[in-house]
Amino acid sequence: MAHFKHRMQAFAVLSLLCSFLYSLQAQELQVGGSRKAVRTSGDVLSLVTPAASLATVLILQDWEGLKEGALAGATTLGITYALKYIIKKERPDGSDTHSFPSMHTSVSFAGAAFIQRRYGWKWGIPAYVLSTYVGWSRVYGKKHDWWDVAAGAIIGAGSSYIFTRPFAKEHQLTISPIAGNGNCGIYLSMRF
Repeated sequence: MAHFKHRMQAFAVLSLLCSFLYSLQAQELQVGGSRKAVRTSGDVLSLVTPAASLATVLILQDWEGLKEGALAGATTLGITYALKYIIKKERPDGSDTHSFPSMHTSVSFAGAAFIQRRYGWKWGIPAYVLSTYVGWSRVYGKKHDWWDVAAGAIIGAGSSYIFTRPFAKEHQLTISPIAGNGNCGIYLSMRF
């Protein structure tokens, strides 16, 4: 139990480190325009949830999760690239014809959905918030329309939902409050 808690704390530290690195990057971008700064911050942050997913499975030595995440990631990339080259929708800024669907959003949502499915909503909610920002940054930065981003989110989250089994269910994780004799606490058990 203590070992699991220690590993989840490592995940939290890694997430904070990524946020710190992003804030440094954002400070450097203030010289450019607001739209460019937001677009670049979305570029950087699109890698946070996949990196956090990979770091977590490695720290936890969650090899089944690694396999599931790899399948979800490969599916996300394959579907997204195929659709980009089949549909050839022009970007709102006119830079190319690879707007649909948003790769940044699909990759970010694949990582967020993996985290949520494998490790629970406690970790999933912040990951989804971050991924939502990534999607918004792509629209605000004039790289995608909202439906490009929505399609990317559906592809990424859908791929993770198909391939990822919840860690808690697989390991029979049980968390429950306990109270008695003037004491209270939390009971946690897990099958390894």
